[in-house]
Amino acid sequence: MWKAPLLPKDLEGEAGRAIVRRIEALSAIGCDLLRFAVPDIKTAETLGALASRVSTPLCADIHFDYRIALRCLDFPIAKLRINPGNIGGKSRTEAVLAKAAAKKVPIRIGVNAGSLPLALRKKLEEGKTGRAEALVEAALEEIAVFDKFGFTDFVVSMKASGIADTIKANRLFRKQNAAPLHIGVTEAGPLVAGSVRSAAALLPLLTEGIGDTLRVSLSDTMENEVIAAREILFAAAEAGCTRARGGARIISCPRCGRNGFDTHAFTERWMRRLYALEKPLSIAVMGCAVNGPGEAKHADLGITGAGNKVLIFRHGKVLRTINADDADKAFEEELLKL
Repeated sequence: MWKAPLLPKDLEGEAGRAIVRRIEALSAIGCDLLRFAVPDIKTAETLGALASRVSTPLCADIHFDYRIALRCLDFPIAKLRINPGNIGGKSRTEAVLAKAAAKKVPIRIGVNAGSLPLALRKKLEEGKTGRAEALVEAALEEIAVFDKFGFTDFVVSMKASGIADTIKANRLFRKQNAAPLHIGVTEAGPLVAGSVRSAAALLPLLTEGIGDTLRVSLSDTMENEVIAAREILFAAAEAGCTRARGGARIISCPRCGRNGFDTHAFTERWMRRLYALEKPLSIAVMGCAVNGPGEAKHADLGITGAGNKVLIFRHGKVLRTINADDADKAFEEELLKL
């Protein structure tokens, strides 16, 4: 999700070109859909103008005012997200559905634990239902409106900040409805904590075949959200739960007192470029002779070092031994050969 307000001036001149470049870079590392908060009509019109400049599908996230959703649908927006807890009554939802159907724009029914419909909030506060059950009930109520209208192009998300609630809600929903599910933990936290909490909630669901799209919600950069999501999918694929996604898989040692090569700095310099690769490659960035070509023998391409010398290897075989100052250039040359 885009992390800042979107203002008309943001699309002017170099600022506008910078936004387009960043969106293209997000797409290159694996972002398939980029969501923007749209709090007012002016933002809807700005997002519409941006959508015509980029190839990445853009999603409009709408709360409170259904008229904003209607305005977004005047532009090449790829998807709408509406929240049944605050979008308004049935007639307003149906107005959005009618226009979305005419424009062939899909909708995400986005239910949040913090903004449930009033009746369900009351039941939850009175202890008459659990949070996961309330999330499912809200989603099913909205689906009933969509079904009555005949609108079928939708996906459902039930977001909570708790791991147990996230898992339980999606399991309960899947037992009752086969609609596509967008999964994620909302407000998961900063980079490390949020990535761990998201993995803990999403991997069990993916193991059970639950989840069609996902987002990792972090108090961090959009780039790191995408990378964390990709790594969760890699982990699920390694466990045999999902089909592996293409692109680079980075293996890097944590570094220790034997360090002979600065794995941290090299990984930081190369990480986003490696994640932008389309080929399913295994890349190893190792720190010393212990964790060098031997332990990373399976890697399609690897780099390690000792002293002022750096080794570049492939499948355990050393390709080049070079000075540390030439490491990036040599690594790039070998990477381009793959």
